[in-house]
Amino acid sequence: MENTQRFDKLFAFGDDLDRTPVIEWADWWDKTIHSWREQGLPQEVKSGEDIKNYFGQDKLHQFWLPIRDKGCQQAQSHGGPIIRDEKDYAKIKKHLYTDRLLSDIEHGIKAFLRANRDEDYAYWISMDGFFWFPRTLFGIENHLFAFYDYPELMQAVNYDLCAYHKRCIEVVWALITPKFMTFAEDMSYNGGPMISKEKYDEFMLPYYKELTPLLKAKGTKVLIDTDGNVEPLIPWFLEGGIEGILPLERMAGVDINRIRRQYPDLILIGGYDKTVMHKGEDAMRTEFERILPVILSGGYIPGVDHQTPPDVKMEDYYIFMRLLREYSKKVSRKEQ
Repeated sequence: MENTQRFDKLFAFGDDLDRTPVIEWADWWDKTIHSWREQGLPQEVKSGEDIKNYFGQDKLHQFWLPIRDKGCQQAQSHGGPIIRDEKDYAKIKKHLYTDRLLSDIEHGIKAFLRANRDEDYAYWISMDGFFWFPRTLFGIENHLFAFYDYPELMQAVNYDLCAYHKRCIEVVWALITPKFMTFAEDMSYNGGPMISKEKYDEFMLPYYKELTPLLKAKGTKVLIDTDGNVEPLIPWFLEGGIEGILPLERMAGVDINRIRRQYPDLILIGGYDKTVMHKGEDAMRTEFERILPVILSGGYIPGVDHQTPPDVKMEDYYIFMRLLREYSKKVSRKEQ
């Protein structure tokens, strides 16, 4: 079965898959790569794409759509503010949502297509979401106050963001049809949502309702990328037209078996507890057995529930990849 066909069948909950895709959706931590270098990872294996190929993973390429151009002011510290009020937003707006960014997106996709014309790549698009992007502007702390202190500015930012995303859709989907896309949000932590349902309904839901029908009409599955305990937010996202979720972090208490029982049609990616990967094959196999019912249910790509941590040695990762290939085949009727 071809790689792209496999993604299509999985997302359609098809019952004739040969296996699930074998991927790690998130690139590796720099500390993990540094550790692996000391353990023998060749120097010529540099990019995330190189590492995927080195370990024999399926072809999946992510295009992240930028919103700020190179001239945009940067935060002075991690999570710090770029803007504080309407005047600041007006000053930087000339560096946001620009035609140059759209041109760069177009040229970047075309360049990748030229360089990989003979490869059966599945494509994945990431867009900043309506919680994520305002936070990059206001900063982590000020953003949470902005829902109350600057509601009109928050609406203006998300209105502009939605309009820009619509322009991106026209550019990107004229060139490729991504198998799925993610809205980057990170609006949950290990205790649950960072905002109330009321604020979600007011500041985010209307824009999801505008975009998700457009994306679905293009033939692309619409997913949310939010860390932490996402389970309480699933009904919110479904209302906005979202069809799937990643990374499903086990350490935050997320249980993909529980999610599958409650939402049998929800696409799931991730969910494999990364904290067992350094504990040996028995522990890794036990974790695969835990998620096996969801693998068998369809609509699920098993994989690390975020990025492989630095305490996972290369020999551990080889074992993980061998087990991932083994369990990926259990979705096939031939294996049952």
